[in-house]
Amino acid sequence: MKKITFLCLFLLTTLFVATGQSKVTAEYLGDKIEFRVNGNLFTTYIVSDFEKYPFFYPVNGPSNASVTSMRNANYPHHSSLFFGCDKVNGGNYWQEGLERGQIISLRADILETGGDKAVVENECIWTRPGADAPVKDKRIITVNAPSADKFQIDFEISMEMLMDVTIEKTNHSLFSGRMDPDLAVINGGTMINAEGDTGEKGTFGKRSAWMDYHGNRMGKTEGMAIMQHPSNEWFPAPWFTRDYGFFSPTPMYWPENDKNTVLKKGEKIILRYRVLVHSGDHNQAGIANEFEKYKSE
Repeated sequence: MKKITFLCLFLLTTLFVATGQSKVTAEYLGDKIEFRVNGNLFTTYIVSDFEKYPFFYPVNGPSNASVTSMRNANYPHHSSLFFGCDKVNGGNYWQEGLERGQIISLRADILETGGDKAVVENECIWTRPGADAPVKDKRIITVNAPSADKFQIDFEISMEMLMDVTIEKTNHSLFSGRMDPDLAVINGGTMINAEGDTGEKGTFGKRSAWMDYHGNRMGKTEGMAIMQHPSNEWFPAPWFTRDYGFFSPTPMYWPENDKNTVLKKGEKIILRYRVLVHSGDHNQAGIANEFEKYKSE
């Protein structure tokens, strides 16, 4: 039996080397799911009941340091790479304070692991004391590694309205990333959109299919891009950007005629995002070409 097991492992390893594929695994460790690429930690998806919402941290780049940061004194609600929303039927599913609103993971199932990708399905409920839950969602998270210096997270979320939902104008909404300070524009980094606009001044409030944020650290250039899929509602959403390291494609801050966003009971919103963590700048990582591939999927 031991010889057969060893032979199977040997053949699997040989297959990955021969095909150039990376082995991607997902494994539960307490209230976290660790995603590893060829045995090295890429990211952890945290689904703790004691957190505001599920989120990814760390999100390790080719240097093996996280390209994202985990909160700070000024912005304790910036939890690396996450999905949330403020001002939902009077609740706050974004900023600190669980009593104001919380996105709780009901289940997180590992659907695939050990091949060229790992897939997790996560179901969540949006809840707060003294109020009925306005939203439930299901997330499909797919992690793979297109190359040795490029790691990928596909994040698809289907949001179902459990009642009529009103989202007031807010910059605190939907899929967001907070970069490590070393990579921020204020410390010499670069934030650039698909049109070539740069920095907070050039990108704030502008619609764009993708945004890349990169900088130099430990003698290496690395960064993270967030892409919006063209099938998304509100595509391409304008971006809320900050030179200190925050970026988020959000339609909620610029509603036409300052109207609230109103979603009816039973309505479903499906949003897809791709995150590419890469070495080099946006040109060296081929982010524009990567988006062309993504939009056809």
